[in-house]
Amino acid sequence: MQIQAVETTRLDWTGDALAIALWEGQTEITGELAPLNERFQGTLQELITETEFEGKLGTIATTRIGSNSPVRKLILVGLGQAESLELDHLRTSAAAIARTAKQQNVKTLGIALPIAQDPALSAQVITEGLLLALHVDNRFKSEPDPKPAQIETVHLLGLGEQSAAIAKAEAMIAGVILARELVAAPANVVTPITLAETAAELAEDYGLTLEILEQADCERLGMGAYLGVAKASDLPPKFIHLTYTPQGTPRRKLAIIGKGLTFDSGGLNIKGAGSGIETMKMDMGGAGATFGAAKAIAQLKPDVEVHFISAATENMISGKAMRPGDILTASNGKTIEVNNTDAEGRLTLADALVFADKLGVDAMVDLATLTGACVIALGDEIGGLWTADEGLAGELQRAAKLGGEKLWQMPLEDKYFEGLKSPIADMKNTGPRAGGSITAALFLKQFVETTPWAHLDIAGPVWADKESGVNNAGATGFPVRTLVNWVLS
Repeated sequence: MQIQAVETTRLDWTGDALAIALWEGQTEITGELAPLNERFQGTLQELITETEFEGKLGTIATTRIGSNSPVRKLILVGLGQAESLELDHLRTSAAAIARTAKQQNVKTLGIALPIAQDPALSAQVITEGLLLALHVDNRFKSEPDPKPAQIETVHLLGLGEQSAAIAKAEAMIAGVILARELVAAPANVVTPITLAETAAELAEDYGLTLEILEQADCERLGMGAYLGVAKASDLPPKFIHLTYTPQGTPRRKLAIIGKGLTFDSGGLNIKGAGSGIETMKMDMGGAGATFGAAKAIAQLKPDVEVHFISAATENMISGKAMRPGDILTASNGKTIEVNNTDAEGRLTLADALVFADKLGVDAMVDLATLTGACVIALGDEIGGLWTADEGLAGELQRAAKLGGEKLWQMPLEDKYFEGLKSPIADMKNTGPRAGGSITAALFLKQFVETTPWAHLDIAGPVWADKESGVNNAGATGFPVRTLVNWVLS
């Protein structure tokens, strides 16, 4: 599919389907829309009247136009109140248009949406919405269904030449799609070994530097927390460290650390029936987004050095498995009493954070499908954000808003660490049920000494049970767009 921004107006465009936006309450065609309605012999007004179209955000109406018309079909999309227009409204409207055009077997599509902020950003987010909505993952079906989109050409009308903005969107969404497909793949396809192979492919394709620490390397570094989780699996752990280095002196150095549990059985505290164990292929959502961000950033080539890190393993059950009551020693020397083997992600992140903290970066962010408590607190569409650095919090919030992804800053209440204290070790790996996502963040904080750090709990928004906005049902690729925008800021 070729996407182009053009000077052509909606009045002059010709092709299969023309998509135009209406504001809420705009039920009578007047002003600059009147010539378009006249061109279509009143079809625009008829469509509004017959469907009682009110222009509410995200609503869609379609109709065919007479056979003599230079445009075969008309698509209306509601944008809500004009004074409330946000950049993300263009993204989600483009997604709704794309799905409708696909259903209508459209090959050439013209999109006329208003400009939000500036033409380049508008072209970028419209492109993002189109590509995200049209992505279909049929890898594991013998007879792919639904059929791939037939849309061949999309013209973004009235935006002028915006090839750079469109290319930026295409690079970013390539990263989102990589994350989606890593998270959606079953645990017999995406393993610690294949995650390392994915990193190797990214390094080869985009000129990144790759370091893989094998089990013996991790033992030498004293990564007892990570290796405690990995012990029960027949598959070897892979500690993955990708680095993007710009030409010249980097303006900034950053690290992104993603939880990489390719399957989580719960360990000896096994997840029972009804616990969602069948969905635990997505427990590497942090790693998936980390590598998706790496793919996008390597193409966009910012003047920022970025380290992408994941301590990949499975949490399985065997005679070698860590037991409740075991004490593990992390690579910074801190000891951990394991009181729940199903709180394993924070153990792998502990050693990954110690590793990243020693790189001398200016800031680092970890992201993980860490706690059900965060899902209870924030639901399925909002990720939790914890940090003691308000400057970093602001950067991430702005990056998330620009990307159309939702983060909510949560309290990093130091007093709650009392619930993690152990009588026989420095800490336990879980605290009381109350405030579970906060104590998880406080646990991670123990493994960061000097670097400004933020923790993102993405357990809810990494997966969508049904189509919503730019996300189709399944893996969402959250929060790749946020991470990329943060690096580029």
